[in-house]
Amino acid sequence: MNLHHTVLMQMRDLILRGEFAPGLRLTEKFLAERLNASRTPVRAALISLEQEGLIEAKDTVGYVVRQFTVREVADVIAVRGHLEGMAARLVAEHGLSRQLARELQACLDEGDRVVAASSLQVEDFARYAEMNDRFHGLLVEACGNRALQRAVAINNKLPFAPASALLPMEGALALDRDTIFFAHRQHHMLFDALHRGESARAQALAVEHTETVRHNLEQALDPQGETDQVLPAMRLVVGL
Repeated sequence: MNLHHTVLMQMRDLILRGEFAPGLRLTEKFLAERLNASRTPVRAALISLEQEGLIEAKDTVGYVVRQFTVREVADVIAVRGHLEGMAARLVAEHGLSRQLARELQACLDEGDRVVAASSLQVEDFARYAEMNDRFHGLLVEACGNRALQRAVAINNKLPFAPASALLPMEGALALDRDTIFFAHRQHHMLFDALHRGESARAQALAVEHTETVRHNLEQALDPQGETDQVLPAMRLVVGL
C-alpha cells in the first residue's frame, strides 16, 4: 500500500468531516504533526487535494480549504459518470484486450480482498482507493478517444469529481463496507459487460456506478433532497 494514499485519505477525511473549516491555512508542518507523518507524503497529498479541488493554493499562505456548493459537487459527479459511460462503451465496442482484461481483473481481485474484511480501517480505504483509481483510469486510457480523455482530466480537477474522492466520507457516515461492497459489485458487473462486448450495458453500468455515488452524497448531505442544506460536519460546503 502506498503511504501517500494513506496520508491523502486521512487528510481528505479531516476536510470532509469539517475538522478543517473553509479558509483554514494548511501547512506541511501542521499536517505532519497532526498526522504523525513525514512532510514528503503530506506534500504529495496536498498536491492531490488541490487537483481534486478540495483546497486551493494561495501565494502568501500556502494552501487553504475551499468552499463550494452541493449542486456543484453533484454536477461534476454526474458529468464524470457520462464521460466514463462513453469510455466503457468504446472499450466494449473495440473489444477487451487480454492485457486490459488482466489488469482489470487484478483490480477486481484487490478489491475483493479489501471488502472481505468485516470492517474497514483507513488503511483499507487507502488500498481500495488506489485500486479504484486504477480501475477507472484503465477504462479511460483504453477508450482510444483523446478528446474524451482530456474532458475526464479537466472534470477531475473539480471538487469530488475523481473516482475515489468520496470514499472517506462514506466511511465517516458508517456506510463503509456496505457502500464499498455494492460499488465493487458494480465493478464486477461492468467488467462482465466489457468482456462480453455488451457496449450499451457497459455504458449504462458505468453511468449508474457514479449515479449511486451522487445519490449517496445528496442523501448524506440532506435526506430531504434540498441541495442548499448540508450536515453540520460538512462545513466546507456552502449553505451550512
